Amino acid sequence: MDRFRDYGQRGLRGGLTQLGDFRKFILRGNVVDLAVGIVIGAAFTAVVTAIVSGVITPLIGLFGVPNFSNLTTPFHGQDFKWGAVINAVLSFLIVAAVVYFLVVKPVTALQDRFTPHHDEAPTTRECPFCLSTVPLRATRCAYCTAQLPPADTNTPATGPGGGSIA
Repeated sequence: MDRFRDYGQRGLRGGLTQLGDFRKFILRGNVVDLAVGIVIGAAFTAVVTAIVSGVITPLIGLFGVPNFSNLTTPFHGQDFKWGAVINAVLSFLIVAAVVYFLVVKPVTALQDRFTPHHDEAPTTRECPFCLSTVPLRATRCAYCTAQLPPADTNTPATGPGGGSIA
């Protein structure tokens, strides 16, 4: 009988440990942030869809078809609802534009403002004889095989992208 009680206590402790680990997982910042982002994204998508179907589609309808949602093409007894596709594409483009201009651009600007910019040390230089790009510490050019002078500050150096730094 003691053996069963011992198994029960071990199982209870193991279950409580699992619940504690689950609580730690749920309360981690990135999981909560993801949940908030999904909820806000769903609400934002509903607002944009309403704007597209209630405002933009009628505005476009002033110049042509008054309502895209009724735009269909019958084919062998089936209706292809092109209007719903057009509304979905418009919704996507508006959501993408709003997210880009109201979220991505400002966040990138803030990150650029508060992130220190360090100039990378040059890793390459130009060969003074053939003007090829060679490693900074090279003593002989791999292209023209000329003996290179030691790298100094007077030699035009180029960064990792090949652009002149000096």
